[in-house]
Formats: sequence, C-alpha cells, structure tokens
Amino acid sequence: MNKNLIQEFQDYLRFEKKYSENTVTSYTNDLNKTLTLTNQDFRKLTKKDIQNIIQKIAKTESLSSTSRYISTLKSFYKFLEIYKYINHNPVSSINTPKRAKSLPKVLSEEEVNKLLDINLTNDFDYRNKAMLELMYSSGLRVSELVNLTVNDIDLTNSLVRIFGKGSKERIIPINDYANESLNNYILYHRFNLFKKGENNYLFLNNHGTKMTRQGFFKILKKIAQENNIKTELSPHTLRHSFATHLLKHGADLRSIQELLGHSDISATQIYTHISNEKLKENYTKFHPHGQ
Repeated sequence: MNKNLIQEFQDYLRFEKKYSENTVTSYTNDLNKTLTLTNQDFRKLTKKDIQNIIQKIAKTESLSSTSRYISTLKSFYKFLEIYKYINHNPVSSINTPKRAKSLPKVLSEEEVNKLLDINLTNDFDYRNKAMLELMYSSGLRVSELVNLTVNDIDLTNSLVRIFGKGSKERIIPINDYANESLNNYILYHRFNLFKKGENNYLFLNNHGTKMTRQGFFKILKKIAQENNIKTELSPHTLRHSFATHLLKHGADLRSIQELLGHSDISATQIYTHISNEKLKENYTKFHPHGQ
C-alpha cells in the first residue's frame, strides 16, 4: 500500500502542483528512505513513530538533508490529509530544524570575464561558450538551461523562453554577447554534435543527446580550473552573479525578481544582502580607518 501511496503522491506533484521531474524525484527518494526504515503502513504512523524515523535519518544525513526530508514528509502527509487517507496529520506539529543562513557565493565581474574567455577551437568550445554566455546573460537555472529546445530561442528579437519551476513560463532578454555565441553555435556547430539521429534540444553532450545538469557542472568546473578561478562555484553561482551584478549596476529588485522567475520577492532580497556585504568588505579594505 505504501508504494501505491507514493505513486499517487507523485501524480499529485506532477499534475496538481505542476512540480518538475527533478522535484518529484527528490520527494520520491526521501519517501523511499522511509520505506527502508519502517514496514508499517504510512497512514498508521504516529507522531512518535515519525520522530524516531527522523532521528535515524539525522544520524546519517546532514542538517540540510534532514530538513529537506521533514519538508517532504509534511508535503506527503498534507496530501494524505487532503485526499482523506488520514484523519489526523502526525507531522503537522513537527518542527523543521532551522539552518544557518549563508550568503550565496558570487563571481566578481573580472572572474566572469575570465570564465567566458573560452578559446574556440572545436564544436564543444562553441557549445560551452554559448551555454555560459546564456546563463550569465539571462540568469537561468541549470535545469532550465539543459531543457531548452532550439524553438525556445528567438535570436531575431534576442529572447529566450523558459519553463521554470511549476512549469511557469517567462520570456527573458538575451544580451548581444549571448546572441552572437548562440548564433555561431546553432548555425555552424550544433549539427556536428549529433550521433544517432537528430533531436530538438539546444545543448547536446558528446553522445549527441540532451546535456545533463551533472554534465554541465563538470564542464563548468573544468573551464574554471583552466582559467585559474579560485572562487568555489556551481552552476547556480552564475545565476547568483547575474542577479548581483544587475543590482550593483542599478536594476531594481522587482525587475530582477521577474528575470529570475521568483514567485516571492523575499527570495530576491538575498542579493541586497550580498551587495551590502560587498560594500562593507570594500569599506574595510579601502577606507583609511577601515581596518
């Protein structure tokens, strides 16, 4: 029965909540952990039972992973409550441990320029250049980047159509650097990457199929190492850098929120904190009495 409930929950996340497949997979993996820790029917677990399971999870997982696990349980039992599988929600009064908030890492404008300074010698170089220029130009999530199709790019009007979290669509401008890089890649190099037939995905891996998030991360790390960039970075670092640099040069938070696809402006306000931290850092470093 538990597996049937998980399957129904997956359908609920996909079709009712409109969550992405990555999110559905993450929720499913968390619930599968529960399967390994109890043989009881999920509908009959008490608050004490669930607290014991959480304690077991916490012994082997990080605070971040444990918090995510509890959030998954809250969503799952809310689903069971909505669809009348349970009369009492045993998770509703369980608190999620608070994580210390840390500011996201961003690249300096100089570091971004170094990252984008790719020596173009083959089809893969042109692809990598186009991917990085587009990410920095438009602040895409890596999942949004790898799921783009050729039809999502409008080079004539310098626009990209993105389907973000919850399948929400947004149209974002592309700057001239990204437009030129995409044009070169699409017209002269993309078709050389096909192996066993064509597909419509914009960015292809060395097998001729859709670029994966993990594949992009490996490419990004390799380029950063080759360009001697010391800042610890991930694909999301480019998105953070995009927003922070926009704010630095005078963009308002509401515009940045729209560009990033944040449903709540509170998620965008973190970039104000980053800018303030940088301001303090520069003050301490350069003011005569700042030390």
